[in-house]
Amino acid sequence: MPQPASESAPSPLQTVDRALQILLSYSETRREWGVFELAEDFGWNKSTSQRLLAALAARGFLIADPYSRRYRLGPAMWHMAALWERGGGLAQLAEHVLTGLAAHTGRTVSFTVPDGFHVRCIAAVDGEQGPVRSHPLVGDLYPAHAGATSRAHFAFLDPLERRNMLAGRPFARYTELTEVDEARLERMLDETYRTGWAYSEGEYDSTTRAIAAPVLIGTTPVGSMSVVEPKVFHFDDDLREHVPALQAAAARLADLLSNRAPALPQRDWRRGRTLAPRR
Repeated sequence: MPQPASESAPSPLQTVDRALQILLSYSETRREWGVFELAEDFGWNKSTSQRLLAALAARGFLIADPYSRRYRLGPAMWHMAALWERGGGLAQLAEHVLTGLAAHTGRTVSFTVPDGFHVRCIAAVDGEQGPVRSHPLVGDLYPAHAGATSRAHFAFLDPLERRNMLAGRPFARYTELTEVDEARLERMLDETYRTGWAYSEGEYDSTTRAIAAPVLIGTTPVGSMSVVEPKVFHFDDDLREHVPALQAAAARLADLLSNRAPALPQRDWRRGRTLAPRR
């Protein structure tokens, strides 16, 4: 019996595209595939699914469990991701978005990623007023309890994960405005989660103020984006007027990192309500 037209003699390009579809289908909720369910979900026949999975496993992109015969991501994926990160791929991707926001606000804009109890700056673009410090921001670490930049990330962690990370930890006081009381810090993080962005003035660096927003993939924070200004500079507008532009830029970066079109409305699992599309 002849195969359906869509399954007969797939071209090399179609085969590559299908293999890429499989790799891109893995997510937090989809960590493995079986041959039958892959065929059913993608509308392919079982032999096609088997060949594709086996080929990806042979090259190390997937690993086949010998008992369950299900396929998980393999070491080749780690190698490619590490190579991309070491080559500055993430920073370069972020800089495309940061450049537009820096031009719009006239201020320095940065992108940070989690690094244990801190967030670490991996990309920064100065606005027309110039840098906020005498040294580059890239490489700077910001502790979880001090400043908008870190608060915009840690506020959006799973509440239990955040509590386990912060509970009982001694907090260093960087300026007279640094919050070192655990209960008050928890309330500040909750407020940041409710509003969707953070503001700080002199909590970590007494000479600057900042607004920051999370970069979210689904409901998971992968970092934060900040707009920073020195207190000594005079601006014609208030920094907080740029929150909508900041949030839009953070959403654009999240879409680039997800390799996706703008998100549809989704459920906020912590508050039991539907969120509006991010843009």
